[in-house]
Amino acid sequence: MNVSLLQRNRKLLTTVAVVAMIAVSVWAVMLVAQHMAEIEVTVRSYGAAGAVLIIVLYGLLGASPIPAEPLTLINGAVFGPVLGTLIAGTGNTLAAVIEYYIGAGLGSAAEFQQRRERLPFGLGRFPVHSPLFLIGARMIPGYGPKLVSVMAGMYRVPMGRYLWTSAVPSFLGAAIFAYGGFGLLKLF
Repeated sequence: MNVSLLQRNRKLLTTVAVVAMIAVSVWAVMLVAQHMAEIEVTVRSYGAAGAVLIIVLYGLLGASPIPAEPLTLINGAVFGPVLGTLIAGTGNTLAAVIEYYIGAGLGSAAEFQQRRERLPFGLGRFPVHSPLFLIGARMIPGYGPKLVSVMAGMYRVPMGRYLWTSAVPSFLGAAIFAYGGFGLLKLF
């Protein structure tokens, strides 16, 4: 088998795997959104196993365009602010790793490393490897964290640096939302 055919098959397999993972995740998230009240009751009834279920849900949300903040509010309400923060921070970090690998897969499929220098407006020299960029851009509300994760995967940021720069803002944001969810529970 020649190298060109092998590269084309690898690109096709990577593309199919990324599309399938996103499709399954979107389906799972839509299913979760339709049954949010039942999930809250289930999580409460499972106790510690419920925390593991929530962390897995964060992973699924990581592969979808849907933000996880509502789930973090539920964590705070169900588990309290401290445990809710730990669960949400762990789940958000798991989601960040999944998003990183999606970006790495997209980068491989598009041969991003070879084409990076030819990007217009100097985008190939974007400071994606910088810890300040990785932390600061992750704090942009909405899709900032997902975009940073995908870019980090495409740029092949070393995993050690990526993990700690993802965990710091993930746990800080998780604390804000978990305490908010706990506060909302106290209001009602």
